[in-house]
Amino acid sequence: MATLIDGKAVAVEIRGVVRDAITKLRADNDLQPGLAVVLVGSDPASEVYVRNKGKQTVEAGMQSFEYKLDAGTDEATVLALVERLNADGKVHGILVQLPLPPQIDADKVINAVNPDKDVDGFHVINAGRLATGQKCLVPCTPAGCVILARRALGDLSGLDAVIVGRSNIVGKPLVQLLLNENCTVTVAHSRTRDLAEKCRRADLLVAAVGRPEMIPGAWVKPGACVIDVGINRIAGEGKTRLVGDVEFASAEKIAGSITPVPGGVGPMTIALLLANTVTAACAIHGVEAPDLFK
Repeated sequence: MATLIDGKAVAVEIRGVVRDAITKLRADNDLQPGLAVVLVGSDPASEVYVRNKGKQTVEAGMQSFEYKLDAGTDEATVLALVERLNADGKVHGILVQLPLPPQIDADKVINAVNPDKDVDGFHVINAGRLATGQKCLVPCTPAGCVILARRALGDLSGLDAVIVGRSNIVGKPLVQLLLNENCTVTVAHSRTRDLAEKCRRADLLVAAVGRPEMIPGAWVKPGACVIDVGINRIAGEGKTRLVGDVEFASAEKIAGSITPVPGGVGPMTIALLLANTVTAACAIHGVEAPDLFK
């Protein structure tokens, strides 16, 4: 049976390090990082996520700014709010919760955020910096995947890594992060031929496609590390349950280590969002930033 990779425990550890860093920043530099979150509409999953972000932001000692807009809000209003937040000295991190309603161009809104406050790491400038090996704000979920893989395997150098999924949010940035770890990286997707065979070659298999239980245990290399990014809600036995992109019951019997869903990658995302906000605040104010991505 695979060893469970406890993302919840690692996230608690990181949040503790972030909290200590903020305490020191406030004492030594009179600097209190601030995170602004913009939510447009009332998607239930997004509302829960935003509420958790706000709670953990305050618990870490940051200022939390939340802006909840109606689903019918037009693009110009959202862009104007982003510009105000760009100019607000108390705000060091700006996050616009996705998905946005269809009348709003998500790319336009993301790229309106000041790249120095882009704590999601989605701005085209941060994406370009990451791709070219420059210092930048790194997307939180891919960063969390790498940290959990390192916790399970130690040095990742030389490993064959297979990422199933090529989104701008997870798959593409994760390629660069794993290359930085000296992995040999394969990106698989919906057009990949013989996906099962490619997955079976992976020492490190990351599933990020958003399809419930798409990857069965038979596709997992014995002893491999499996990082499951998927969070899918499916109905069954009169209630909704959360499952990943990997068929956990069968994969657990073959993998060497595996993240559960929930309790794996998910908690890491908010923890690293807080870490990015501290990093952004330090950069904006010319203060040396602590290393929070261990």
